[in-house]
Amino acid sequence: MSGSLQVTQTQTQMQMQTQTQLQTQTQTQMQTQTQLQTQTQTQQHQQQQQHQQKQQLQKHHYECSCFLNTKSSVSKQSFTSSKTTSRRLKTSVKTEKVQEVAKLRVQSLRAKRTYLAMDTDKEVIGYVIPVFRASHEVVRGLMEAQEEHVEEGINYVAMRNLFVREAREAVDVKVKVEKKTRTMHVRESAERIQLSKTMEEWSEFRKKMNPDSLTHLPEFIVKPRGQTVWEGNTVKLHCTVAGWPKPRIAWYKNNVLIDAKAYSEKYTAESNYNMHSLEIKNCDFLDTAQYQVSALNVKGESSFVSTIVVKRFQEKEEAGPLEAKPHGFCAEHGVTFETTIIDKFEVAFGSEGETLSLGCTVIVYPTVKKYQPEVVWYRNSVPLKPSKWVHSHWSGDRATLTLVHLNKEDEGMYTLRVNTKSGFDTYSAYVFVRDADVEVEGVPVAPLDVRCHDANKDYVVVTWKQPAVEGSSSILGYYIDRCEVGTHHWAQCNDTPVKYARFPVTGLVEGHSYIFRVTALNMAGVSRPSRVSEAVVAMDHSDRGRLRAGPLAPWTGMIKFTEEDPTVGFVPGEPSDVVVTEATKSYVVLAWKPPVQRGHEGVMYYIEKCIAGTETWQRVNTSMPVKSPRFALFDLAEGKSYSFRVRCSNSAGVGEASVSTGEITVGDKLDLPSAPGNPVAIRNTDTSVAVLWGASKVVTHLVGYYIECSVVGSDVWMPCNNKPVKQTRFVCHGLTTGENYVFRTKAVNAAGYSHSSHDSDAVVVKAAIAVPGRPTGVTLLEAVKDFMVVGWTAPANNGGADIRGYFVDYRTVKGKVVGKWHEMNHQALTTTTYKAENLKENVFYQFQVRAMNMAGVSKASLASASLECKEWTITVPGVPVGLHVLEVRDTSVVVLWEPPAFEGRTPVNGYYLDLKETSAGGKGWKAAHEKANKKKYMKITGLKAGTSYFFTVRAQNLAGVGKASAVLGPIPAQTHPGTKDIYVDVDDDGIISMVFECSEMNESSEFVWSKNYETITDSSRLTVVNEHGRSRAIFNSPSLEDLGTFSCVVTNTDGISSSYTLTEEGLKRLLDISHEHKFPVIPFKKEMSMELLEKGCVRFWTQVEKCSSACQVEYVFNDVLVTQGKKYSMNFDKSTGIIEMFMDSLEVTDEGTFTFNLVDGKAKGATSLVLIGDEFRELQKKSEFERAEWVRKQGPHFVEYLDFAVTPECNVLLRCKIGNVRPETEITWYKDKIEIADDDEDAQKIERQEGELTFNIGKISKSDAGIYEVHLRDDRGKDKSLFNLTDAGYQTVMNELFRVIANSSCEIKVLSTEHGIVLHSTVTYHHEEMRVGWLQKDAKIAASERVKSGFTGEQLWLKINEPTEKDKGKYTMDIFDGKDGVKRVFELTGKAWEEAFEEFQRLKAAAIAERNRARVVGGLPDVVAIQEGKSLNLTGNVWGEPLPEVCWTKNERELVSDSHIKLTLEHGKFASIAIDCVTTADSGKYALKVKNKYGKEAGEFTVSVYNPDDENKEEKKD
Repeated sequence: MSGSLQVTQTQTQMQMQTQTQLQTQTQTQMQTQTQLQTQTQTQQHQQQQQHQQKQQLQKHHYECSCFLNTKSSVSKQSFTSSKTTSRRLKTSVKTEKVQEVAKLRVQSLRAKRTYLAMDTDKEVIGYVIPVFRASHEVVRGLMEAQEEHVEEGINYVAMRNLFVREAREAVDVKVKVEKKTRTMHVRESAERIQLSKTMEEWSEFRKKMNPDSLTHLPEFIVKPRGQTVWEGNTVKLHCTVAGWPKPRIAWYKNNVLIDAKAYSEKYTAESNYNMHSLEIKNCDFLDTAQYQVSALNVKGESSFVSTIVVKRFQEKEEAGPLEAKPHGFCAEHGVTFETTIIDKFEVAFGSEGETLSLGCTVIVYPTVKKYQPEVVWYRNSVPLKPSKWVHSHWSGDRATLTLVHLNKEDEGMYTLRVNTKSGFDTYSAYVFVRDADVEVEGVPVAPLDVRCHDANKDYVVVTWKQPAVEGSSSILGYYIDRCEVGTHHWAQCNDTPVKYARFPVTGLVEGHSYIFRVTALNMAGVSRPSRVSEAVVAMDHSDRGRLRAGPLAPWTGMIKFTEEDPTVGFVPGEPSDVVVTEATKSYVVLAWKPPVQRGHEGVMYYIEKCIAGTETWQRVNTSMPVKSPRFALFDLAEGKSYSFRVRCSNSAGVGEASVSTGEITVGDKLDLPSAPGNPVAIRNTDTSVAVLWGASKVVTHLVGYYIECSVVGSDVWMPCNNKPVKQTRFVCHGLTTGENYVFRTKAVNAAGYSHSSHDSDAVVVKAAIAVPGRPTGVTLLEAVKDFMVVGWTAPANNGGADIRGYFVDYRTVKGKVVGKWHEMNHQALTTTTYKAENLKENVFYQFQVRAMNMAGVSKASLASASLECKEWTITVPGVPVGLHVLEVRDTSVVVLWEPPAFEGRTPVNGYYLDLKETSAGGKGWKAAHEKANKKKYMKITGLKAGTSYFFTVRAQNLAGVGKASAVLGPIPAQTHPGTKDIYVDVDDDGIISMVFECSEMNESSEFVWSKNYETITDSSRLTVVNEHGRSRAIFNSPSLEDLGTFSCVVTNTDGISSSYTLTEEGLKRLLDISHEHKFPVIPFKKEMSMELLEKGCVRFWTQVEKCSSACQVEYVFNDVLVTQGKKYSMNFDKSTGIIEMFMDSLEVTDEGTFTFNLVDGKAKGATSLVLIGDEFRELQKKSEFERAEWVRKQGPHFVEYLDFAVTPECNVLLRCKIGNVRPETEITWYKDKIEIADDDEDAQKIERQEGELTFNIGKISKSDAGIYEVHLRDDRGKDKSLFNLTDAGYQTVMNELFRVIANSSCEIKVLSTEHGIVLHSTVTYHHEEMRVGWLQKDAKIAASERVKSGFTGEQLWLKINEPTEKDKGKYTMDIFDGKDGVKRVFELTGKAWEEAFEEFQRLKAAAIAERNRARVVGGLPDVVAIQEGKSLNLTGNVWGEPLPEVCWTKNERELVSDSHIKLTLEHGKFASIAIDCVTTADSGKYALKVKNKYGKEAGEFTVSVYNPDDENKEEKKD
């Protein structure tokens, strides 16, 4: 940054120096005029003046330099001094008294100030921005209100201060008049001419520096330069940018915007006075990229790209994925963070449309409160940003990446990077995305990676990548669809399919956003659409830059755009650089640069074409002018040549045509790539193969390569990648272990696919062989005066091949000085111990070991500790060596070891094994057993699945227990997937063998059998046969000598092994099975049985479990062979194993033993059935009965004999089923031996329906008791059936009836009455003999006047009169159903009791009120007709308790007793009314009203009084 600052300071100094020189020249001119007037100056005064000018110039330069470094606001002194520049200065000539005559002025009043800065060669090197255009009082107020914009005005103020100082100093110079020579006069004249020329140039500059034309594009004065740094260093990029308005700066990494604020620990971006920098901290290999700085303002955008290369140290082996990478110290937290990534995601496979999650557990040590590492996910080294397709999550200890709705664009190498303040750690694995199943067989799969380029106002170029699978035929072309953002309508952009994977889409609406998708077409149909592209806006590049620009306009905080009046515009100039950017059979794309002369008004373009050989130009887009400097022409004739040119137009008119492109022939310009070089397939893992191939020699704009694989002999090619890769090496995953594959590749670019390469050589999918890992645990086992015995542990990874031996190196150690390594053995050792001889006593040595297999020699182990060659005097044994494990399972493991090389004073007589969990800490060791183990192996059980353990072994002799061996582990208790156990097999010949299978073998793997974990070398007891991943150990002669633990290990695998312990009991069981196989017996699934068939036929049968087609059967009776004949018939179904023998009947001579003898190869079997004594006679009777039954059924007969049934309606039916009847068959019913004739009443109860006879007794009573019979008869025979409906039969029917009635009862309900509470239930029918009992609280209720039970119709009830609290409880109704009875229970407690009792009291009170209510009970007529003059006497009977109040009314008016009407009440029961000598006035409606506290009532009647004379008169009139 310091270098860039110095450049800027130098430029500013040169600018100020040039201005000062011009000021000085002006002053010199004024002095010359003064000298001509006075002629009194001396040469001495002239020298003194020149010296003073030099000092002033140096002072100005120093002030300018100091000014550039200031960042504070302009001081008040600057504004004060600036005021002097606006005053008018006058020139004057001073005498020797130094008297001021006039003031000087540098510029004229009307001259416009120049804003250009020039160097000494008069070259423009910068400019000064005019911020203020007002009086300084106004400026001071603006500056105080807008301090953040002071930066733009500093240069301007500095320029003014400079001119003020020059003017002040000029007037202070003393002028002396002296006589000049001719030479001096000529020189001064030349200087005046040069000054005049300079002033003219300044005038031209001032015209250009008009504020209205000051704005211009950003320009890089100092460009950032590329750098190469070592990993871990910090790098800084610098640049200086000029432009007005002030440009906005953005930094990009590989075209991805860098957010320095979000990643402040990685990036720091600064901007000071047009100087900009980007600092990248703690660089790593992934920071290698192209970094672009972009400067943007309203006039446009400029950018510059520089490359940063981060180099990685290679002095030592790169740390493995589980090894800690070097991390630096973090001063902020005072620790060094170490990162470990575990529980890693493997190579993943997904299909389009699925959701896939990747995750790792991250451990950061040590843990610092409130500090979390930065977790970043990458795909193909590009950081992933959250979107609707990508979701990342960090829980504090686990990082998860979820890919929603997978597409082929998601395929690639995914990397998890964990950044801490000390460094970083990464892990990567590939994700493959398979194509979704196609809807139509043979169609291509969807294209991928749809992108939009070169978007303008009405035009965009859409590109995509071809899919890996073309389908059943080659792809004919592609269709492009577009959809406006915010809608769901897709419109097809091309009518005919395009072959190129690139297409210009025109006709877009300016300002609208669009998304695109692509489908592929072949002979079978159209593929599914691709994933949609990112949204793109149709707009001009300059408008796009304005949208991205921030608030740059001074004072307002926002961008302001102004357009000039279009009426004052001018016709635009001609476009330039018209070229054909794309040319295919389908279209041609033109591109050009807009004209320089176009004004502020937008322009549009017209495109013209001319066919070669003619001079006629035809306008292509007459109806629709183009807004963008791009255009695609369609409908051109293939093979013809055309010329093209472009015109600009605006409101002022159409400009001149551009220069023609020259003749362009319509046709494909981009050729298909050539076929890639021959692929080479290399074994990688058990499920993957690495494929390398040569790049295509002839290819333009390569998109990538597709790799295909095929199983040898299948001729079916499958894609290995669904996203093209550009490198020429690819690892194909997901292959089947052990299969033979061939591979081929093809290149692809926008034009299409190349021819496929030649097939690779076939390769078997197996893990590749590599050099083994390092041996570990180099320790001292024994030491004597001149030799030492050292031991080590074999490497955990043998590289896929057997360890063939070891090499031991040694070096001497003297204090802290170590010597060079020397080889001790030139031939490989086959053991993990070595006796180092010819050593010097009391000298310290270090040892290291290397392992060797067929692939080479491993790297050396870590050096042992410094070991002194000194004879041991200890008495206990040394440490056991060679600890390793076999048969690792979820809950058990077998630990093996070798005895110590040094036994001590006495031989070793036992071992102790200790273990601990890895998380138990240093004091977590515990003994695996109590007593010493004399064997050199031990099986440990009871482990926790998934938990890792450490193991160590100590040896014991009579002197004591020695030191513990080197720690073995960690060993996770986890069964290897696909691991199988040894099983014992006994073949058909009785041979016993042990079998072990392994599916993960490679070419160098072998089966190694051991007994008691010692390799079997004697083949007299055991014969081993290996074939196709299976090993069979055959016992030659099994005996007690073979007891023990047999184990089998598969070499060059991940510790695949198993064991089988043969015990004495197990051996006996195996020998029994072997004997059964040597002398087999045919097993019977069913022993011989007998069953009776119709006609009394007897069937003897059995069934064997299995038999061959050669199985033979002998049928024997009482040791005599019987054959097929009249009495016997046989059948043997070998498919089911059923053997049958039939006899028509059993006779007395058939008593004895029946036997089936079977022979099937060397297997035999027999089964017998003995029929003698009572069993035979009983069977004979059954046979005769069955035969009689068969005879009976030859005529009309009863299929089901007469029986009864009770219907839900409680009707009793007698019914039977008959069979083999004809129309002429007679059917007769009898009751008590008396035939039921057709005219009898009971005949109406008989029905016949489809072979069923029914006699409907109805509601049964004792009169229906009797014996019922049905007789069948015709010429074929007869049959009868009888039913006894008396005594026991009658009671059986009644019990069934009671059962139906009892089950038809409903649940008990409660009803309240004025007398009490009634519990009742309803049945379908009530029979008088049915017994019903009621219980309260499970105690029988005794009948009383208060509690009664009974029935009314079909209702069964229990009445509780005047209930009390004692009547609460559980009530049970027990209905006899012929057996135990049916019970219905009701809980008359709680709410049920309260509601019922409350209702009872209410009804009781209402009944009392109704009984005692005042009533008129009789005695009054409805109408009384009486002759005038008569007396009327009426008496009404009244009732009420208490006695009611009585009153009489006439026409609703109460009557009072008087001389005419007399009202009386006798005994409170008889109310009378007497009207003496009635008149017509007494006619009316009368009522006797009674009333007491329970109610009231009125007895109404009508009295009509008539006059006989009036009636006679009316009759006469009639």
